[in-house]
Amino acid sequence: MPSKTTAIELRGAVHIDKMQPQFAAVCAANSEGYFPVSGESAFWLEVRPGIVVNRLMDVGLKGCDVRPGALITERLYGTLELHGPDQGQVLQAQKLVLSAAGVEPDDGLKPQILTDEIIRKIDDHQAMLINRTRAGMLVLGGDTLYTLEVTPAVYVVLAANEAEKAAPIRIGGLGADGAVRRLRLAGTDAEIEAAVAAVRRSLSG
Repeated sequence: MPSKTTAIELRGAVHIDKMQPQFAAVCAANSEGYFPVSGESAFWLEVRPGIVVNRLMDVGLKGCDVRPGALITERLYGTLELHGPDQGQVLQAQKLVLSAAGVEPDDGLKPQILTDEIIRKIDDHQAMLINRTRAGMLVLGGDTLYTLEVTPAVYVVLAANEAEKAAPIRIGGLGADGAVRRLRLAGTDAEIEAAVAAVRRSLSG
């Protein structure tokens, strides 16, 4: 009995040209697949329905010399990540995966910023509360804290990597699955302002 072909909605496709050190470390710390390292290239994809990421991951892995870092199936959405040291192989994997999904890169939804806030000189007690459930670097009392909520969720990885390119901030929290995802950055006033400008440029480009 032939399998039924499911129409795929592309929510977002993101290519990371060169993973920054903290970004790669945070992704690796929360990865259930092969760990990425600084300097590697990566491709992230978010689609609906979520279950199809299994088939799309298969296409990317069999067609190119890349490694899987994430394969997440939510109730509505699915997310995958492929990475490797050869950017050409990652770009080819991206091309094959999108072709198998029957979509073009521009078919994805545009990123929408839901929350975008800066808190200056965060209180020590609030910093400790944040650190209890952190998924990245420590937030310290007196830091300037930036929080971002964006949808589709996959765009948070682009925002995080571009922020680290722009300034020596600390990535305190990062997630790339579900309908909405959050990014948390900490640093000095000047560092956060430079990082936030980079985040906004990346999500409006």
